[in-house]
Amino acid sequence: MFNLNAVINQDLKQWPNITIKREDAIHPDVSGNKYRKLHLNLDAAKKQGKTTLLTFGGAYSNHIAATAAAGALYGFKTIGVIRGEELAHSVNLNPTLSFAANSGMTLHFVSRDMYRNKNNEQMIAQLAKQYGEFYLIPEGGTNLLAIEGCRSILTHEDAAFDVIATAVGTGGTITGIIQSALSHQEVIGFPALRGDFLTDEIKAWLDKDAIEVLAKWSLNHHYHFGGYGKTTPELIAFINAFYRTEGILLDPIYTGKMVFGIIDKLNRGYLNKTQKILIIHTGGLQGIAGFNAHQKSTNKQDIIIL
Repeated sequence: MFNLNAVINQDLKQWPNITIKREDAIHPDVSGNKYRKLHLNLDAAKKQGKTTLLTFGGAYSNHIAATAAAGALYGFKTIGVIRGEELAHSVNLNPTLSFAANSGMTLHFVSRDMYRNKNNEQMIAQLAKQYGEFYLIPEGGTNLLAIEGCRSILTHEDAAFDVIATAVGTGGTITGIIQSALSHQEVIGFPALRGDFLTDEIKAWLDKDAIEVLAKWSLNHHYHFGGYGKTTPELIAFINAFYRTEGILLDPIYTGKMVFGIIDKLNRGYLNKTQKILIIHTGGLQGIAGFNAHQKSTNKQDIIIL
């Protein structure tokens, strides 16, 4: 599928038309698309007089970590509903969950079956009965305010680019980028999940907004490396090589796969080398510590060198 050596040994100096927008550098703990998704929701929570944020996530969720950090920074109590009851016994061994707990987040563990009901009104009512009134932020942080926040990722200075590339999780970030991109620009998303269901979900979000969508956009499903949370030794080798040559750290769940995909598409001639390409670094670097811990616990040698 890939010319792996060509991608792993890549030096971006060979591609002078590539620029990486360092959204990961916004803040050490609330960075990238998580800052963009959260800041308008925090404003809304304050205007509504809410003092508690409640949201959902998994064991290594960037969103859980960012919400906990944002709550501590802006004076909100935070509650994280965590998928997997068994995780309650190993919080101190999980860098993401221990960070969230140390940031003041109350962790509420539920079974995977119960977690599937996270959008169910009855489950939300039960949580409200237990914890009192709260401002609800969905899993991954994607709602209309989050999408509006992600529209600010692109600025007038980015008008010179022909192609905008971003990783895709729940679809909120790319939706905001599509809405703010210009008519001559192409937006390419690289989903971290298997399956083509995200296309319809993104279209649904776009339909909710009255803004005319002019930019072309597409999802490339060839670089998920087995699905969400899945990696290969080749992907980890690429991330480490990229860090050595460029000094830019990528995460193995989202940005590593996306940058790998862009370089592979250039090498294979699916992108024009004269086009100006803007890669959005959406952050997610907090997950690397958890990834490395998991690799070591399962005796896997492929870790990301920090």
